[in-house]
Amino acid sequence: MTAVEATVRGRAVRARPADRGVSLLLLPALIPVLVFSLGPLLYGIYLSFTDARGGRNAVISFVGLKNFGEVLTDGDFWSSFKIGLIWAVSVTVLQFAAALGLALLLNSDLRFRGFTRALAMAPWAMPPIVIGLMWRLVYHPNAGILNETLRDAHVIGHNVDWLNNFGTALPAIIVVGVWTGMPQTTVVLLAGLQGVASELHEAAAVDGAGVWRRFWSITLPQLRPVIIAITSLDFVWNINQFAMVYALTQGGPGGRTRLPMLFAYEEAFRYGFFGYAAALGVAITIVVLAVLGLYLWRQMRENA
Repeated sequence: MTAVEATVRGRAVRARPADRGVSLLLLPALIPVLVFSLGPLLYGIYLSFTDARGGRNAVISFVGLKNFGEVLTDGDFWSSFKIGLIWAVSVTVLQFAAALGLALLLNSDLRFRGFTRALAMAPWAMPPIVIGLMWRLVYHPNAGILNETLRDAHVIGHNVDWLNNFGTALPAIIVVGVWTGMPQTTVVLLAGLQGVASELHEAAAVDGAGVWRRFWSITLPQLRPVIIAITSLDFVWNINQFAMVYALTQGGPGGRTRLPMLFAYEEAFRYGFFGYAAALGVAITIVVLAVLGLYLWRQMRENA
């Protein structure tokens, strides 16, 4: 054994106790993750292969892929999933467009810029249930500020029940979804904008490029990795939305706003089919991962 090999081996041996110490220090942080995240996930997957139902002393039997077969033929579920995709894609796209405009504004030399940034983040600090209840008051057919404002502006001649009308319920909750999720998207895009080198804009301006030309040729390409990351996360968050939509409409009217998670919730806690609801959750996860994987693959292919 050479002197170099002996030195390397000695360092490796001395590093092992330190590595064990680091692992022990990480345990307090890992235990909650295992207990509250991985544990329920594995238990949910297990339930999806059973006929678990609500009730005391209910006997659970293994049924294999029966629940997943029922999912594939459940028209109500696929109808809710279609509504969920419309909701998630619409909210994600509109949320990104609004957040990008707000991030560009907050990145400029505004007066009271710090206060404006804090005000723009306000929806992020509100619980989804509170947001849902607040917007129910806004949309209230008789006492809501929206109807009153539109009547005063002579846009409508009578009160509109926004959340109980088949034509307006889904667009109404999409507006709330955009307003709710815009702050975190704005924060990420604002951080990305601050990472764009000002020298690139200065050089392009010297070459005669205008504001829009610099935006399309410099800002957007520089933000591309950030845009891919935040739109992917927004899509996952939106497709899994539950609390806010439940507080607004509870899936009504007539299932018009019944997102996939609301459908699974009803199967579990209204009808007591816990095994089938767990299978719905697993199926939703698989389909969302497939859609997200296709989106990321196309984006990486375009980058390449």
